Amino acid sequence: MKKIATIALALGLTGSAAFAGGYVAPVVEPEPVVVQQSSSSNAGIIIPVLLLVAVAVAASNN
Repeated sequence: MKKIATIALALGLTGSAAFAGGYVAPVVEPEPVVVQQSSSSNAGIIIPVLLLVAVAVAASNN
């Protein structure tokens, strides 16, 4: 009788611990999407070149 009571107690404690937290749906974070724009010209070089041309034109007018 003690054996059955011990087994029942062990199973009861194990079963309650398994459901202690409840079910929580896993959170899946989406990966960020990287969009690359293909451009034939680089604006970082065009603006200084245009400024140099403007300075050259202004200097040649004097």
